[in-house]
Formats: sequence, structure tokens, C-alpha cells
Amino acid sequence: MEFHGQTVLVTGAAGFIGAAVSEALMARGTAVIGIDNLNDYYPVSLKQARLARLAQASGAPFTFIERDFSDMAALTEALAGHDFARIVHLGAQAGVRYSLENPQAYVASNLAGHVNMLELARARGVEHMVYASSSSVYGGNTKLPFAVEDRTDHPVSLYAATKRADELMSETYAHLFAIPLTGLRFFTVYGPWGRPDMAMWLFTERMLTGQPINVFNHGEMQRDFTYIDDIVGGILACLDRAPAADGSVKAGGSTKPHALYNIGNHRSERLMRLIEVLEEACGVKAKLNLLDMQPGDVPATYADITALTRDTGYAPSTPIEIGVPRFVDWFRNYKLK
Repeated sequence: MEFHGQTVLVTGAAGFIGAAVSEALMARGTAVIGIDNLNDYYPVSLKQARLARLAQASGAPFTFIERDFSDMAALTEALAGHDFARIVHLGAQAGVRYSLENPQAYVASNLAGHVNMLELARARGVEHMVYASSSSVYGGNTKLPFAVEDRTDHPVSLYAATKRADELMSETYAHLFAIPLTGLRFFTVYGPWGRPDMAMWLFTERMLTGQPINVFNHGEMQRDFTYIDDIVGGILACLDRAPAADGSVKAGGSTKPHALYNIGNHRSERLMRLIEVLEEACGVKAKLNLLDMQPGDVPATYADITALTRDTGYAPSTPIEIGVPRFVDWFRNYKLK
């Protein structure tokens, strides 16, 4: 059942996934209130360009509020007078490597901020909150593909630890207050309007300007690259299906109204294969700078999406052979115009 008429609050609305979800909600007739603090982790101009697109998008209205949701007083004040039935909480301090440099940003946004959103959901009696977790919670797991039942108590980065903490805090709120919550463990998301700190952007930019690309673990890496349109479809399918407070066992093992899903492509691609597809799309041969593994990184990710497919019909349909050229086309227009 789709909830067309109700307003949805989207955090991280100026971000890559948040902007895409907002646009999709508006297109199906759902008004969106977007929150973002427009921090400078990557160029704010890209976030502003995404917001400009949303302001011009057709469909239901979009209201943007610039706020930091890790500040509860500011968040409460900003949302006074705004009604919303559901929340898509995608705002967070992203990035595994940056968590080694600026841990406090992760504590504020991913821990305090997540509690604030849970408190907001409780105070407003929202019907459902879908929130972003990450495939990084699987840490150093060597069993592939990663299943939601796998152990997640050995994170290899602070970022991963904060995302697992979000899941645990959500379980508590589902238990204490019966708030319907769904956590999505995202696997490497890419596509038009993506993030400049991600490999797809970094590789494309350097290849098109004749610079070498940094290839970690000497290329012995695998990633479950998931195209943005597939991710958005999965998020909306989850948003429409709040987990029930009926004592049944949900994906992830909870008997409370709290489900956890992997959301990926269910295809793990070798990094060198991605580079081949990029070379074809860019029309240039990549110069490789082969390096050792970075701290906090993992050699392979691969999503078992059985639970999400079973419960929502999620079926990602975009292989890198289709998605990567789309990203490169967008990148040329955005960056090189």
C-alpha cells in the first residue's frame, strides 16, 4: 500500500540518496519536508544543486529546512507547526575513512542525531521511520554474501560502530514504545548526483583528466555496487510496509516492530571489472596506482537480499554495465560543462 497523500520527513535531503528519495516521493504525490545541515564534508555546491532540482521538480511540494538534527532544541523548533506521518532518516556523517580523522562528527550526527530522530518519532507518534544503516556493520566477516543474521559485533571502523549502535538503539525504541522502525544496510550506492568521496566519482574524475587512480589492496577488492534507482525503489517499498507489533520474528531477528534488511544489488563485482566498465564509458585507459589496503576498509562486500525481496518484492535490475555509463554521462555534463 502506497501512502501518497501523507507528508514524509526526509533527513539528509540534500544528500545523494536523500535527494533521490525526496524526488521519487514527490513524483508519486507525497509532500516532503527535507532537513539537511549542508555541512562541508564535500562541496556544498553539489548539495545546493540537488536542492535546486528538488525545488523545480514536479509533483507534491518540497519544503527545505536547514538544520542540524544532532541539536534537539533546533530540530524541535524547526519542525514546530509541520506535520508528517512518516520519516526517512538518511542524514548521517558518512564515510569510513573520514571517521579516522574526525570521530566527533560521527558521535554528534550518527549517535546523538539518531537518538534525536527516535525521540522525534516517539513524540510525534509517526507511523514508520526508515533509517540508514550500512553494510560496514559486517566488519571483517569473511562469509559471503552477508546475511542480516550474520554477526555484527566486530566493526573495523568507528563509522561502522555508530551504524550498529543506531540499530541497537532502534531496537530499544521499538521495544519500549512500539515505534515501527526499519533499518537498511546500504551496499555501495552509485549513480547520477552521487558523492565525490566515492570510488565511482574519484575514478571517473581522474580518468577523464588523465590522472592515475588509486587502487587499494592491489585491486583485490569486491563491492556490491547498487544503482541509485534500485535503492530508491527499495526504500519506498520499505516505507510503505511498516513492521507490525504482533510478536512475529522480523528480518534481523527482532520480535518487536523493527526490521533490518540488506539493500544491495546481490552481485559482487571485482574492482578491476568496474575499472574496465569505466574505461569503456570514459573512452580512456586507466592509469593504475596500486596501493595496500586502507585502515578501516574491507576487501569484499556482497548483499544477501533474500529477506528484502521476500517482504517487499525488491528486485534490483541495473548491472554496472548500464549504471556506470549513466553516471559517466551525468558526470561529464555536471563537472565538465
